[in-house]
Amino acid sequence: MRPSMQAPSQPRNGAPATWQDPRFAALTPPPPRLPELVLWGAHGGAGTSTLAALLQPAWDMGAMCNRPDPRRAPVSPAGRPLLLICRNTPWSAMRATGAVSAITVPGGWVAALVIVSDGWPEPESATARFRLLDARVGAVVRMPFVPALRLGDDPARAVISRGARHALDQIRTLAGQPGSVR
Repeated sequence: MRPSMQAPSQPRNGAPATWQDPRFAALTPPPPRLPELVLWGAHGGAGTSTLAALLQPAWDMGAMCNRPDPRRAPVSPAGRPLLLICRNTPWSAMRATGAVSAITVPGGWVAALVIVSDGWPEPESATARFRLLDARVGAVVRMPFVPALRLGDDPARAVISRGARHALDQIRTLAGQPGSVR
């Protein structure tokens, strides 16, 4: 005998059946998929893997090589929003400048430059370079230092500060991902 796909009128406990009833799980549409993000580090140690864990679904593309070929884009996001990740140091700002050029000269687009704080104030020379990059990317988002990320094994389980949650929400908004991080 085949099971019926028709909803029973009354469950055994006497409460009326609803579409939230677990017996109808196969009949409900799946939740909408969030757009995938592509994260690429301007340098090693930028925080790309940690951000990818916090911004799922996301592709961690690793870090830019020392000398990318200027004739072709080093990363192909295939229509997904591309986030370029770097730290807040002058050297990182220099690497971010090279990475933005490596993406935009062949015709690519950086949806957001995410500057991850190392816990110290941002040097003026780094701030000046980032200000110049602001016009070449969709947005600049500053991710504050989160001590819990340094201490824990799983970034997705770390207690995130309000400022960090706000930065992650900004990134999601820029990328068209609804919702908020815990």
